Formats: sequence, structure tokens, C-alpha cells
Amino acid sequence: MLDENRIKEAQKNVVSYQEDKLLWKVKSSKEDIRKTYERNYKESFDIATKLFEEGLSNLWVVVCSYYSMFYIANAVLYKIGYKTGSKVVHKVTADALIVYIRNKLKKSLLEDYEEAKEEALDIIGRKTDEIIESFDNEMEKRSIFQYETTEEIKKAKAKTSLERAKKFIFEMKKLL
Repeated sequence: MLDENRIKEAQKNVVSYQEDKLLWKVKSSKEDIRKTYERNYKESFDIATKLFEEGLSNLWVVVCSYYSMFYIANAVLYKIGYKTGSKVVHKVTADALIVYIRNKLKKSLLEDYEEAKEEALDIIGRKTDEIIESFDNEMEKRSIFQYETTEEIKKAKAKTSLERAKKFIFEMKKLL
């Protein structure tokens, strides 16, 4: 689960990102930008799936799975009126997810579980944090994966990445 320190860090960072023009409120959205994000997340996920199924490259399964999450996250941010720049864009996206999407995702998940109100709130909080945290995990894994370990362990990690991406995309598509 996301801890309070991570949430506070993201909130502080987002203010700084906006001051530094690394993240900004879009005055009018453009259909082609949103479509590009959506096309890119789908392509990245399809390639990750194909690479995994054909056993071609565990490294690129992880990389493509992460990028599928990255692009759909940016599509959702764009839909709610935010655009990231080109500098430290992965960190900006990760923090913006926490600040702007976390509560929207909770609401979306709450609608799925409305019959089990008390129990669902705890489950939703954990599931929301897991989904957002999976982005952080994949961002970190992508950056160190190629230097790590045996092919067997890489394949297991690649499978985890693909499953996380599938779950992340499923939830984020609800917000598109």
C-alpha cells in the first residue's frame, strides 16, 4: 500500500512540477493527443503479451508492460485536463497519478463494490493503492531489470509485469 509519506511527497512534488512547467492544466484538449496515448498503451501491451507468449525477451516484456501502464496513465491524466512535459516525465506521471487519479480510482472501484459498503472501503483503499503502487514498482523494475539476475527469475518478473499492466489498464480504462 502507498504510505502517507509517499502520498505527501507526491503532493509536494506536483506543486513543484506545476511551478516548473513539468505538469500543467490543459486549456483545451486535443483528440489526437489522447488517441496517441491510447494507441501507444494498446501497442505496448500487445507487444508485451506477444513477447511473453513467444518467450522472446523477458526484459522487453517488463519494459513494454511498464510503458503500457505509463501511456494509459497519461491518457487518463490528459482526460482530466493535465499534460506532462518531457523532463522527468516518468516521475511526474507517477506523482500525478497519486494526486489526481487515486481518489477517482477509488470512486470507480467503489461503484463496483457498492453492495459491500463497510468491507469494500477497506478493500478499495488497498486495491487502489496497489494499482497506483504497481506503476511505481514497474517504473523501478524497468530501470534496473536488465542488470539483475537469471533468465528464470527474469521470466517470473516479466509475467508479474504483464499481469500488473493488465490489471492497471483494466482499472484505468474505466476512467477514460
